[in-house]
Amino acid sequence: MAHVELSLSEVFVPDAATPTEQESDNVGQWSGMVSRAAEPCLLIDADTTVVAISSSGCDLLCLGAPEDVIGRPLLEGGLRLVDFTASPSELTEQETDKIPPLLALHSGRLARGLLRVQGPGSDAGTTVDAISTPVLTDGEVAGSLTFFSAV
Repeated sequence: MAHVELSLSEVFVPDAATPTEQESDNVGQWSGMVSRAAEPCLLIDADTTVVAISSSGCDLLCLGAPEDVIGRPLLEGGLRLVDFTASPSELTEQETDKIPPLLALHSGRLARGLLRVQGPGSDAGTTVDAISTPVLTDGEVAGSLTFFSAV
């Protein structure tokens, strides 16, 4: 005959932060990760100010050093987006509102698209695939996180 022994004890509940504590500053939490990332990525806040950018992101987007970009509005930080024509010209304000980092910010949804970035002194442009996701704080869109890849 089998012998079964039963023991009762209190349930162990790990000491974890509540969901509201975890969500209270997602932009701040992502900032450190983006700054240290090896992948080209960018984090902007709800005002489109660059909160963090990886070094490889600066290189791919022809922006110089991260410290030159952080704290400045995305489109005023040296980012020069051009169209895909043979003779590239800068995008209009209507067109720049549709780039993935801004589209994710304004729509609250994932966004993906191709961008053509022109560096200083360059006539050609670099084509970049951008995938953006909104960053939520307390259920509201507080920024967007974008990953880039050269095409």
